[in-house]
Amino acid sequence: MKDKLLNFNWLMFAAMIALVALGTMSIRSAGLARETIFHGMWINNLVSASLGLAIYFALAAVDYRVIVRYASPFVYGASLFFLVAVLLVGSTVYGGKRWLWFFQPSEVAKLAVIVFLAWMLPFVSGFKGFFLAGLAAGVPALLILAEPDLGTTLALVPAVIAMVLVAGVWSRGLVVLLGAGLVAMAAVLGAVHEAEKPGQDPERRAKILKCVPLRPHQVKRVKTFLFAESDPMGAGYNLRQAMIAIGSGGLRGKGFGHAETNRLKYLPPSVSMNDFIFCVYAEETGFVGSLSLLALFATLCLTGVWSAFRAGDLAGRLIAIGVSTLIFAHMYINIAMSIGLVPITGLPLPFISSGRTFLLIVMAGLGLTQSVNLHRNEET
Repeated sequence: MKDKLLNFNWLMFAAMIALVALGTMSIRSAGLARETIFHGMWINNLVSASLGLAIYFALAAVDYRVIVRYASPFVYGASLFFLVAVLLVGSTVYGGKRWLWFFQPSEVAKLAVIVFLAWMLPFVSGFKGFFLAGLAAGVPALLILAEPDLGTTLALVPAVIAMVLVAGVWSRGLVVLLGAGLVAMAAVLGAVHEAEKPGQDPERRAKILKCVPLRPHQVKRVKTFLFAESDPMGAGYNLRQAMIAIGSGGLRGKGFGHAETNRLKYLPPSVSMNDFIFCVYAEETGFVGSLSLLALFATLCLTGVWSAFRAGDLAGRLIAIGVSTLIFAHMYINIAMSIGLVPITGLPLPFISSGRTFLLIVMAGLGLTQSVNLHRNEET
């Protein structure tokens, strides 16, 4: 028992609990601008966090190698089944099929892919290993894109890349592909910029956009990112209000529950509790609070990376790296989206945004990472 307490990553655990507390307070504040039914969402978040904590300790207590060896193929297969099911019978919300009954299969698929790759990658190498890893991640990614949910796919990709690099599977080829991907991304941004720039001929615009592999609503989001001031009361309204909210927080903020941009509904209530909750938090806590939040995320991710370095085998190292990268990707994309550094996409801020399924999955992933710490010296 003494060894377990010594191996337990207390700093990671403390950062997680602090983020859950800040998230609950932020959800309560964001709920003030919504209908009465949403005022109690912070209580639901506490209930979800309590369930997540139980899952966290349960997974931490079990040797991660047992989970990887015996449960990962089943969990991966089940996630594929649910991803297909949500496309067939899932609920349509805001034009996308992302909910199956009471949960989001795409969130479950993120952790399922990480655990499945931790099971597979230690036994493959070279281009074959890279191909199999790409196939294992690509199938659920395509199903998620079909919902459509580009944001979730964008958050999963860095986690998969980090795991493949750590596993040393076809590293040189992967670096080349990453370079090609960056060039392709730059080409898409350039094409949208050329098509949507002010005064562009409609005929030429249509010809350019035919070559762009984006849906109309995605082109609109990229346009808003490139030309934020072109439609401040339309497509660019959310981003404009988000940046006003963050800037108005000043150094120390206005205090919890006093975010005027949120309470007066300048920041639309439909996004203030989820995708743009960082704006509510930043207005209430200011630069100091925002910096503290980033410090907590840095602590969580860096202790996860430290867990990977201390892992007793490659599977444990891959789990810790995969979970840490997933959390970092979510944090970076969500906050960067709120301040106009990346195009707007629907992606929650870990622990801070309202969302039962994602909170449970992130806490489960951290429970597995804690298991890597607790059982790294054991033999199975």
